Amino acid sequence: MPPLISDPWFLAIGAIAVILLGISKGGFAGVGALGTPLLALVVGPVQAAAIVLPILIVQDVVGVWAFRKSWDGRILALMLPGAVIGIALAYGFAARLPEAGMQILLGLISILFALRSLWLQRGGRVPAPADPPRWFGFLMGIVSGVTSQIAHAGQPPFQIYVLPRRLPRDVLVGTTAIFFAAVNWIKVPAYLALGQFTRAHLIASAVLMPLAFASTLAGVWLVRRVDADRFYGLIYWLMLLVGLKLIYDGLA
Repeated sequence: MPPLISDPWFLAIGAIAVILLGISKGGFAGVGALGTPLLALVVGPVQAAAIVLPILIVQDVVGVWAFRKSWDGRILALMLPGAVIGIALAYGFAARLPEAGMQILLGLISILFALRSLWLQRGGRVPAPADPPRWFGFLMGIVSGVTSQIAHAGQPPFQIYVLPRRLPRDVLVGTTAIFFAAVNWIKVPAYLALGQFTRAHLIASAVLMPLAFASTLAGVWLVRRVDADRFYGLIYWLMLLVGLKLIYDGLA
């Protein structure tokens, strides 16, 4: 039996990570960003991202199919080339940085994501042009590619450019779904080049995938019944602590 799925500690943390991914897809957007940092506590950060990626790719199918007729092609044409550059840059980091360096980088991304989310939750605003120029969208595509490749956390930079454009709801959701579905496939060659789609990692993804689907349905049910602010607050504080732990482990 592959060592990952015979490790109770990995299965426990992995189950929590994919439940968060599923709940995110079920309606608690942003919660899934905790999945990779949490899993990185028991396996390396690159390995954690590689295990999560096939689950994300399969989950993307539902969102793309549901909103296949509602999307903004101009945004995709602008930001996806930037994302390709960002993914290539992040691949370069992962190929050259030791695991400790990747732990610190993942920890920093987690902390920044958590602090930004807590700031927004308390009524803060992230400065962004009301009508962002095209170069800014391309730049945010690069940043989204970097953070997505390292931590599957590309939404904040994507949103910084897209949200001020005030797209209709379905167009916003569809554009987001298609952008990240494309980004996830673009990341595949980088993870192949890093040698991370091993038999053990793919089996771990397959074992955890049914739980991701079940938790997506649970997320749809929970989003109508749970105090969202308290739930998000708990997740973001947990992400902050996980980020600090990753940095501590990387420096130790």
